[in-house]
Amino acid sequence: MPVWSEILRELQPKGNKPPDYDGVRRKYLHALHQHTDREVILYASGWLQKTAAPPDFVSIGEEDIHALMEVTSGLKGPSVDLVLHSPGGSLEAAEAIVLYLRSRFSDIRVIVPQLAMSAAAMVACGANRIVMGKHSFLGPTDPQFLLSTQLGNRIVPAQAILDQFDKAVRECSDPAKLSGWLPMLTQFGPDLLVRSEATLELAKELVKAWLQAYMFNNMPDGPKRAESVARWLTNHKNFKSHSRHIPRSDLMDHGLKIDELEIDETLQDLVLSVFHATTHTLGGTPAVKIVENHLGSAFIKQMAPPPPPPSLMIDMDQMPNPG
Repeated sequence: MPVWSEILRELQPKGNKPPDYDGVRRKYLHALHQHTDREVILYASGWLQKTAAPPDFVSIGEEDIHALMEVTSGLKGPSVDLVLHSPGGSLEAAEAIVLYLRSRFSDIRVIVPQLAMSAAAMVACGANRIVMGKHSFLGPTDPQFLLSTQLGNRIVPAQAILDQFDKAVRECSDPAKLSGWLPMLTQFGPDLLVRSEATLELAKELVKAWLQAYMFNNMPDGPKRAESVARWLTNHKNFKSHSRHIPRSDLMDHGLKIDELEIDETLQDLVLSVFHATTHTLGGTPAVKIVENHLGSAFIKQMAPPPPPPSLMIDMDQMPNPG
């Protein structure tokens, strides 16, 4: 199996030529297509490599539809493999992605080489099947809010907002505790609770609808299973952290259709080669997000490197005379 270091050696500069990041990555994408005889789309974010990137650069957003329109042009289908690595992002954008891909392909298989978190996990639930390795994880699908607080911007789970308010209502009946709650309660906007309830319900409805329509289609217990999985994935109390990594064993125990990547050794080698080549691209170039197909058509979002620090200039004429 080509490991991370072997792909790095393949990328070593040849003479005066720089590393061929695009060439190596696309070579393995094309080989993956040849092995599966399915269309292949790579959607990968560099949030793990570009930790200083603005969230909208690395997250699922409305711009992604333009990227997918670019890379699906010329793909005939009806089957597609979506190699997905993302921290998540906009719930509404994730819905648009699933709707668009479903308008183009009838058989969608999502391959998770490492992480599909939050809204990306929702996209995975819109597939017919999910392929995961022992090292692959989905994240909870409970929606989050970016709140401006006295301590700065914070990302807070919608369910945690509702739970905290319920706790405040109970404890504020004691006047001695009211003063302790007031600083926190003043940070609740007039519509925050309503938006939290509505967004949480929408996340559950979308996951349930997609699972019932695609992954659990034609199963006698499909509607019941879809309801159970959607409720489990969106319940913050089940995971305690929005960044919790859910292994494939737990997902399979709850009824999701998960194919084990290791069963097909060639598929495993090719998927990991694509992923390692992609992580090298994200780490060694200005790219922060790559959306690409096996034909070489790509939409690559880049972030300019930060300017170098200003030079320390010393005016020798202004230096004190030691004599």
